[in-house]
Amino acid sequence: MTNNFQSAVTNLLQQQGIQFQVIQIPLSEDKKPIRSLEELLSGQGLQPQSVVRSIVFKGENSGFSLLAVAGSGRADWALLRKHLNERKCRMAEYDEVPEVTGYVVGAVPPIALPDDLRVLVDSSVAEYETVVIGSGVLGYALALRSADLLSLLNDKESGSFVKPEA
Repeated sequence: MTNNFQSAVTNLLQQQGIQFQVIQIPLSEDKKPIRSLEELLSGQGLQPQSVVRSIVFKGENSGFSLLAVAGSGRADWALLRKHLNERKCRMAEYDEVPEVTGYVVGAVPPIALPDDLRVLVDSSVAEYETVVIGSGVLGYALALRSADLLSLLNDKESGSFVKPEA
């Protein structure tokens, strides 16, 4: 754990006794994260593919869900619709994400979320020893053991929700 950075996510990790590393991500002048996150992570000895993306989407009947997926795999909408028993799903709109998660786009973590948000965990998260997740605050990410993250997500739905890479 480095510096004095604190968020709902770091508070949860500290309460659970989980070790993590704070990664500062420089922001551009318009307050957007730099685009060379992979380069930044590589420079810190972390695998760029180990970033766990939190993808928020909405099912026609099931409402909003969040898919936690690591690596470069793309969500397989057919698998997600089948799992959720939905005919249609769509990505959440930019302004819907903070309303649903409590976090801005680019900082959404897969943990420390509202209780009513359905979370799906893709099997790709377990493929990395260390993963990088959103901290809940733009400009910061957190690195932690995937086993620790998965222990926090053990009551969530899990499966394979991405298209196999060609």
